[in-house]
Amino acid sequence: MCPYACRQNEIIMEKVIIIRYCEIHLKGKNRGYFEKVFMVNLEKSLAGIRHEIRRPSGRYVVENFDASQAEEIIGRLKKVFGVHTLSLGYKVRADLDAIYEVVKMIAPRDGTFKVETNRADKNFPLNSMQMNAEIGGRLLADIPALKVDVKHPQKILSIDIRENGDALVFGDFVKGAGGMPTGTAGRGTLLLSGGIDSPVAGYMVAKRGMTIEGVHFHSYPYTNLQAREKVEELAEILSSYTGELHLHIVSVTHIQEAIHKYCPAEMMVTLLRRFMMRIAERISERVGSQCIITGESLGQVASQTIEGMTSSNAVVENLPVLRPLVGFDKTEIIEIARKIGTYDTSVLPYEDCCTVFLPKHPLIKPDLAKVEEAEKKLDIGALLEEALSSEEEVVFGK
Repeated sequence: MCPYACRQNEIIMEKVIIIRYCEIHLKGKNRGYFEKVFMVNLEKSLAGIRHEIRRPSGRYVVENFDASQAEEIIGRLKKVFGVHTLSLGYKVRADLDAIYEVVKMIAPRDGTFKVETNRADKNFPLNSMQMNAEIGGRLLADIPALKVDVKHPQKILSIDIRENGDALVFGDFVKGAGGMPTGTAGRGTLLLSGGIDSPVAGYMVAKRGMTIEGVHFHSYPYTNLQAREKVEELAEILSSYTGELHLHIVSVTHIQEAIHKYCPAEMMVTLLRRFMMRIAERISERVGSQCIITGESLGQVASQTIEGMTSSNAVVENLPVLRPLVGFDKTEIIEIARKIGTYDTSVLPYEDCCTVFLPKHPLIKPDLAKVEEAEKKLDIGALLEEALSSEEEVVFGK
C-alpha cells in the first residue's frame, strides 16, 4: 500500500491530483513536444515536494505525495501555464462497491448533484450510463436530502475508470492559469518597471508560452534602493508563473543627465524611451531573445500615443515590439494585476527612473524628425556603452 494511502471501511484509497491541460490537445504531429515541455514545467513547479506524475491519456495525475501538502501542490500547479483545471480526488481499485464508497464520502449531504462517468476500460461490467444510474441511485437511497439535476447540478461527481484497473473519483475543479506551456513560444525581453502595467504584460506573453527575460532601468542616486527592491519583488512574483526569470538591471542616470543638459525638456520621456529600447535590443541579441515586450496601452501619455510608440519603435532595428496590453483599459489591467498578485507591490510609493527630470509638459505626440534632430546633440554610442557596462543580472525562480 502506498505510504500516503488511507483506508475507508477497509477500502484502500489514495489522494491524487488530476491535471487537465488547455490548447495542447488541439496540436497535431507536434503535440508530443508540447506535452514534454508541459511535464518539465509541472515537475519544476513541484521541486522540493515528494511526488510522482503519471500521464494517462489526455491528463496528468500527481500521486504519492503527503496528503497534508495537497493544498500547496494545487497552489503551485494552478500557476503553471497550460493547466486548464485541477481536481483533488482519490484513486481506488476499479470495483463498483469501492468506487461508490469514495463517491459517497465526497458527495454533499444535501442539494443537487449529477454523476459523470468516463469508462476508458471497456471491460468494466457497466457502461458509463449504467454506472451513472447505479451510483446515483445508491446516493439517493443513502442520502435522502440529495436530488438529481442533470442540467444545472450544484455538484458534479466524476468517475474515471482507467484501463489499468484503477478508478479516479473527484468532485471539485480548480481553475488553472490556462494558456500554453512556458518555453514553447520563444524568448522575449520585458521592460519591467515598478508600475502596474509591465508585470501584467509579462504575464500575458508568458501565458502564451514565451520565456521571459526582464530589463529594469534605474536612476540611482535619484531613485532609492527601495525602488529597486520593489522591482525585484515583482520579478519574484512573476517567476512563480514564468519559471526562472533573469532580470538585467541597468543604470540610465547618465543618459537622463545628458538629455536634461542638451535636449529640449519636453522630449525627456520620448528620448529616454528610445534609449531604453536600444538597450533592450542589445541585451536581447546577447541572450537570444526574439522580441521586446512593453506594458504600454494606447492612451494619452507620452509613451502611449501612437506617435510615441512610433518614436520608440524607430530605434529597434531587428526585433518586433510586442505590446500585449495595447487595447486594455486601465481597470482591466488592474484586475489582472490583482489576480496574479503584483498589484499591491506595484502601487508602493517608490519613484522609478521615469519620474526623474520629468518636465511639467512632456511631449504627447512627438514628431519623429524633430526627435531625431534633437538626439544628434547626444553621443548615443558612448551613452549606450556606459549604460551596458553598468548592467547587473539577478535570477529569480531558480
